[in-house]
Amino acid sequence: MALSSPGIGSNLDVNSIVTQLMTAESRPLTLLARKEAGYQARISAFGSLNSALGAFQDKVSSLSTTTRFNAVTAKAADDTIVKGTASSKAVAGTYSVDVTALAQAQSLSTAGQASTTGAIGDGGKTTLTFSFGTISGGKLENGKYVSDPSASQPDPAFAQDPDRGSGSVTIDSSNNSLQGIRDAINKANIGVTATIVSDGSANPYHLVLTSSKTGEKSSMSVAVSRDGSAPNDPANPAHTALADLLTYKAASGGTQNMTQNSAGQDAQMTVNGIAVRGATNTVREAIQGVTLDVQKIGTTNVTVARDKATVESNVSALVKAYNELDKTIKSLSSYNATTKVGGPLLGESSVRSIQEQVRKTLTGGAGVGGALSSLSQAGVSFEKDGTLSLDSAKLNKAMTDNFDDLAALFASTGSASDSLVSFVGSGNKTQAGTSSLVIDRMATRGSATGSAAPASLAITAGVNDKLELTINGVKGSVTLAAGSYTQDSLVTQIQSAINGTAAFSSMSIGVSVSADPSGKLSVTSSRYGAGSTVAISGNGAQNLFGSASIEGTAGLDVAGKINGIAATGSGQRLTGASGDAEGLSFEITGGSTGDRGTVTFSNGYASLLSRVVSGFVGTDGMVTRQTDGLKETIKDIGKSREAMQLKLAGIEKRYRAQFSALDTMISKMNTTSQFLSQQLTQISNLTSQS
Repeated sequence: MALSSPGIGSNLDVNSIVTQLMTAESRPLTLLARKEAGYQARISAFGSLNSALGAFQDKVSSLSTTTRFNAVTAKAADDTIVKGTASSKAVAGTYSVDVTALAQAQSLSTAGQASTTGAIGDGGKTTLTFSFGTISGGKLENGKYVSDPSASQPDPAFAQDPDRGSGSVTIDSSNNSLQGIRDAINKANIGVTATIVSDGSANPYHLVLTSSKTGEKSSMSVAVSRDGSAPNDPANPAHTALADLLTYKAASGGTQNMTQNSAGQDAQMTVNGIAVRGATNTVREAIQGVTLDVQKIGTTNVTVARDKATVESNVSALVKAYNELDKTIKSLSSYNATTKVGGPLLGESSVRSIQEQVRKTLTGGAGVGGALSSLSQAGVSFEKDGTLSLDSAKLNKAMTDNFDDLAALFASTGSASDSLVSFVGSGNKTQAGTSSLVIDRMATRGSATGSAAPASLAITAGVNDKLELTINGVKGSVTLAAGSYTQDSLVTQIQSAINGTAAFSSMSIGVSVSADPSGKLSVTSSRYGAGSTVAISGNGAQNLFGSASIEGTAGLDVAGKINGIAATGSGQRLTGASGDAEGLSFEITGGSTGDRGTVTFSNGYASLLSRVVSGFVGTDGMVTRQTDGLKETIKDIGKSREAMQLKLAGIEKRYRAQFSALDTMISKMNTTSQFLSQQLTQISNLTSQS
């Protein structure tokens, strides 16, 4: 390996000379680095601005719903009796509430047993079927329902709730004890809780069954049936032991082998003298827009009033959100006279444009009609330093005089002249104004109708008790309880069985079942629109519906026009597809086709601000475009740097070659000089000697 040490032969410091020359040659690189650092600082500043705009948009978007400015309170004079909460639909006023009964669940208990673990019966496979419904008529004596000739309905009767399915539990030799039955019921999760209670007597242990829901419709009926593979001998006590212990049906001719300890009961009250009932102790809409949580029996007044404190808090939140954004913009784009340092976005036209557009939106008008059309009317105004301030006294006056108009001033609101048309929402392109509404087709629900008239009223296990259904695209299997039915009870049994099937209930799918005067059955989905369908098959389809397989009629979406332009229908929802009403949605819940009046939409300040900011942030926003432009400039600087570095490498190579050659030449000249000096010295010495 060759070693090189420039300057050794000539005392010329080549490395130092080349380094100094290259420092001068490299000054353009330093300038590029400074430019790049400046652009990077601006990118970082735009990132901070984007974050501030995003935070501002989040805050104003949360204020764009009417519920934030239509806040209402419901306060009871005695909240140990009832507690109230109100929605924006509540009407201000004072209401007298007299609670006469609390909702409770039905509870049944068995006859006492000597042991919790002893076998009950012979262990033959037995099915307990729990149904839920309403007990009416007759009277209650010693925990049993009996006939009462003096009553308007002399005999007790049990009517199954058509909206709640039955549940079954299997008992066999593995669990035919009080403990086993208790655990099997609890594990089945069918709406019944089982416990064991001891009364301290000779046969102390009672199985207690309690409905998991309160209300009159949650009373229980318990049927006990042995499996066909376990022959039943009614004369054999071991065969009938479970039925003797657990059968319960509070109806004329029904067997009540258990005792009712507490009846299924609705919460009962009067509101301004009008009787109101509820299946739970949470009673909704007894007062419009108000939910009452019943605590105990008693009388109190509930006052519904406008929640001015919450409204002021929301207006303050808008003011604070703007001031935080304004502070960020100023710190990024203004000049500090004290430090004599400008922000990284000083002089940036896009930042000035953002600031101007936000301020213009705040000082412009909003809403459609109403007594309030500007923020200043609600006490919000600009200060000399460019910040927003809130005059609480002025806002209070606006709330007192025009509370209903505040929501339209700040939030997006919609209304319809037709009471069966309700506002759902709007889109970013929806323009404020009033539009005509014409309905060409009402939404319908999918259904399947049988051809058998009348349908078979006898259900036999394993013969015609299975229905395979596809409802709204979801498949489920339903088993009907065996027995002889009336037309009404068969309709109830089918509806409750379908609605209680987990495959459907878990997806919030429900149906209604009906029979026409001839007895022909129909199953109708609770959903509206093209996705609403019902198809039926299974071993029960032939007997009950007249065909082994029925493909029903699918539902239809609503169809109509908003402002004369065809809108998009989905179920009962109609949404503007283009024009000023694009994105405007209304729910058509009833009525008929034809002219349905007008729909009105207004954009409040919170909604307008959110839309304006949408043009600044996001993938196509102004800030993103500016940032992308700066990144491209930095890429160009990188390319220029690479080219310059290649050029400088060539220059340095040339300098080193030149100075190395000079070094060699000087070294040779030094050698020649030394030789000549030696020769001259010798000549001089010879002359002196001569």
